[in-house]
Amino acid sequence: MIQVQLFIPCFVDQLYPETGMNMVRILEHLGCVVHYNARQTCCGQPAYNAGYTDEAKNVARKFLHDFDQDFYIVAPSGSCTGYVRSSFDEMFADSAEQKQCKKVKGYLYEFTEFLTDVLKVESLDAALAARVTYHDACGALRECGIKEGPRRLLSMVRGLELVEMQEAQTCCGFGGTFAVKFEPISVGMAQTKAESALETGARYIVSTDVSCMMHLQAYIDKQQYPLQTIHIADLLAKALFAQA
Repeated sequence: MIQVQLFIPCFVDQLYPETGMNMVRILEHLGCVVHYNARQTCCGQPAYNAGYTDEAKNVARKFLHDFDQDFYIVAPSGSCTGYVRSSFDEMFADSAEQKQCKKVKGYLYEFTEFLTDVLKVESLDAALAARVTYHDACGALRECGIKEGPRRLLSMVRGLELVEMQEAQTCCGFGGTFAVKFEPISVGMAQTKAESALETGARYIVSTDVSCMMHLQAYIDKQQYPLQTIHIADLLAKALFAQA
C-alpha cells in the first residue's frame, strides 16, 4: 500500500474543497492510504511572490515541519508544487532545515504527476461523453515540466474528446497579485485564453490548478460563454464515479 500525505493549497481549502475530496477519492480508488495533517497551512508562495521573503520563509519552515513523515506528498496544484521545488532550496541553503527541505522536495508531487509517474496509471475504468480542451497552467508546465501526463489521463476516459486549443500554453493572466496590480492586462490574457478555448467547441477547460480556473471562469461567466472550467481531479472523479 502506498502511503500518501495530502497537501491542500489555500485556494482548494477555502474555495474548492470538493477538488481536494475528489483527489482523495481517486487516490483511495487507486489503492493509496491517504493521510491529512490538519495543522498544515500555506506553502508561503503568495508572500514570496509579493516580496515578503522573511514572512514567506517562516511559513515555508512550518510547511517543512508539517510534512515530516516519510510518505509521498500529493497536491492538486502545479503552482504550489512548482514553487516548493524552485524556491525552497535557495531559501533554506546552509540552514538547519536544508536536509528536511531536500527530503520534502523528493516526496512532493502534483496530483496528475503522481498518477502517471509514481502509480504508473495506464488505464482507468472511466467514461464521460464530453468535448474538452486543456489549459497548461504555468506552474505545472514551466516549473514542474508537466505536459503529456494530464493529457494521457484524459485519453483514458471513454467518450472524452480532447481538442487542443491554439493558446494551450499561454498564461491565463491570473498570477496571484498580478491580476490585482495589472487588471487590464490580466483580463486581456483571460480573454485570449477563453476565446481560444471557445474556438474548439469544448464544453470544459481542464487544468491542474484551481486558481487559473477561478480566474477564467469569472471572465467566462461575465461574457456568458458556453464553457465551464474544471480541475482534472474533478473531471476524473466525474468520469470514474458517474457523478452528475
